[in-house]
Amino acid sequence: MDMEHQAPMAANRRFGRCCLFGGALIAAVCVSATGELANEVRTSGVPRFSPVLREAGITEPHLITRPQTTQDSSSTQKTRRKPTHHTTVSEEDPASAELTKAEELIQSKNYSEAETILRKIVDSDPSNYVAWFELGFVQNALGKVDESITAYRKSVAAKPDVFESNLNLGLQLAKNKSPDAEQFLRAATQLKPTSHPSEGLARAWLSLALVIESSKPGDALAAYRQAATLQPNDPEAHLSAGLILEKQNQFADAEQEYKQALALDPGSSDAAVGLANIYMRGHRFPEAEAELKKITAAHPDLPAAHLQLGRVLKEEDKNEEAVPELELATKLAPTDVAAQRELADLYSATGKHDKAAAAFQALLAAHPNDPDLHHELGISLLRQKKYPEAQQEFLTTVKLKPDFGPAYLDLAFAANENKNYALTVKSLDAGAKFLPEIPPITYFLRATAFDHLQDVKQAVANYHLFLQGANGKYPDQEWQAKHRLIALEPKK
Repeated sequence: MDMEHQAPMAANRRFGRCCLFGGALIAAVCVSATGELANEVRTSGVPRFSPVLREAGITEPHLITRPQTTQDSSSTQKTRRKPTHHTTVSEEDPASAELTKAEELIQSKNYSEAETILRKIVDSDPSNYVAWFELGFVQNALGKVDESITAYRKSVAAKPDVFESNLNLGLQLAKNKSPDAEQFLRAATQLKPTSHPSEGLARAWLSLALVIESSKPGDALAAYRQAATLQPNDPEAHLSAGLILEKQNQFADAEQEYKQALALDPGSSDAAVGLANIYMRGHRFPEAEAELKKITAAHPDLPAAHLQLGRVLKEEDKNEEAVPELELATKLAPTDVAAQRELADLYSATGKHDKAAAAFQALLAAHPNDPDLHHELGISLLRQKKYPEAQQEFLTTVKLKPDFGPAYLDLAFAANENKNYALTVKSLDAGAKFLPEIPPITYFLRATAFDHLQDVKQAVANYHLFLQGANGKYPDQEWQAKHRLIALEPKK
């Protein structure tokens, strides 16, 4: 049978997964589906599922089929009724003129008038399972989901062994997150579709798998494999099976599923992302880099792909190569604060302290009370020898977070360069409450600060402590300490 009104495919196959990197959740690409769980259409094409958005529950089977009433063999019926081109539910009794009229209205998408006629039919003949089915389709098209479910239930109750009725009811219940969805989708997998049985049954298995993924992952995996057997050239079942196996830490099996999906669809971003995740979790960074570069080449406007590639390059100590990837990621996703923070940190790691300072200042404009950002900005300024500005950032840091031990040490360095020796000593004393002394560095800072403050006793004591721990590692400071001791200590 010919078909018309091709199904809306699952909003393209979407790039975007919650990807794991070194055990930490990366907000990659987590794109939400744009459609409803199931959009009724008159086709038997297998739905393309989006295997990337599972955390919020079932996503989109996207296809519901609707029936065609069986034609009477009389010439009168044939002339009165135009041929239809959609998946049908076979009907044992000849269709009435009213049902034919409703069918024609549905073909022209005049759902409101079709609903009126169909209600009259089921009122007069409550056992007409085709009319109930048509009514369920029409009500769903009109946005009356609950009424649509009721109509489909009536259709199944009138004739329980119809594939399309069970499938559509299961999909509608799944859209409403009803636990009954599993029952009817399972029933559909055991029935015979009116046409295109392999495609229809694959749709049922895929829909069932999506519904039970979170509660029965083992059964869902088996369902995906059934779908893959029925539709061996479709990658979706392999993608979804790979995601389940990945969540179960069965990485070798997940890798094989993703590779099968990629063999069927070499341009599949989801399969490439899946493989990249597997490689990253296994610290197979060169392989992850290769997969992510495929994705960024095919989809240059996807910020999460560039972000992940940048992270992988960092793990490979390719920081300079990572910088442009993170820059592009933040340009494409200007509201991604985490990516902006990573880029600022990477600027610091690569010695681009002016860019790091600018990045941290931009972050602080949106988050002025974040002590970590003030601290990082202070470090960037310190490395640019902008000591007064750095000192102010460190003072803000410890004001916002009084127990921030490392910030006190950085404040002491900045204060020392600013010749604020009293603040140097005060900062070192405050930091010692939260961190142990860092010999011999802190001893030298203390010694020189006390020396400038003309506290000879404390200066001498700290110069000696410094020399005891230096052991030739700091020749310039050791020379200074020895000569200051000669000047400060009385001759024996």
